[in-house]
Amino acid sequence: MKCKGFLFDLDGTLVDSLPVVERAWVNWASRHNIAADEVLNFIHGKQAITSLRHFMAGASEEAIQQEFLALEKIEAEDTDGIVALPGAQELLATLNELHIPWAIVTSGSVPVASARRKAAGLPEPEVFVTAERVQNGKPAPDAYLLGAQLLELEPEECVVVEDAAAGILSGLAAGSHVIAVNAPAGSPRLEEVAMQLSSLEELIINKNGDGTIDVHRKH
Repeated sequence: MKCKGFLFDLDGTLVDSLPVVERAWVNWASRHNIAADEVLNFIHGKQAITSLRHFMAGASEEAIQQEFLALEKIEAEDTDGIVALPGAQELLATLNELHIPWAIVTSGSVPVASARRKAAGLPEPEVFVTAERVQNGKPAPDAYLLGAQLLELEPEECVVVEDAAAGILSGLAAGSHVIAVNAPAGSPRLEEVAMQLSSLEELIINKNGDGTIDVHRKH
């Protein structure tokens, strides 16, 4: 496929933060007497506040916000075990070397996303779209539409790289090409993505003289 820029999800796409995410949410579920599996099956790819509103239906918004701030602090401070996923550092380095626009578009908040990017040793993007910057989180298209706009590109000129079902739906709704990396089998509309990969190491990027980028998969 051809594109002009990349919009990357963070957790599960560029960064392996699964141990941290699951530690925080399993502990939260335990404190609220909710089955851990029920929580873990819901949260991935979504903003934390969305998950809290789902599981705390009936609670006051003030109580939900207090839980969010406590959870955010835990997740921002716990970076033990966070690493870049295979191919992530090399891919971002290649994009920087070729002066190809890219952004991180995450459902995480600024403190959490920034801490995880740093812990994984990834370069800082010029465009970093976090939960605070959009009214509607993934699977709504808002975050990826904003990412494309801030790169000064049209959504259809961008490739969205995602691992979670909510993010894949968000990228498709934005009208971008979508590459799914280690997406769960049975994810909705997975047959509509442009490419499915098991690792970012499988991607080959070539920049053309007209500024467009060819995106291939290693065979």
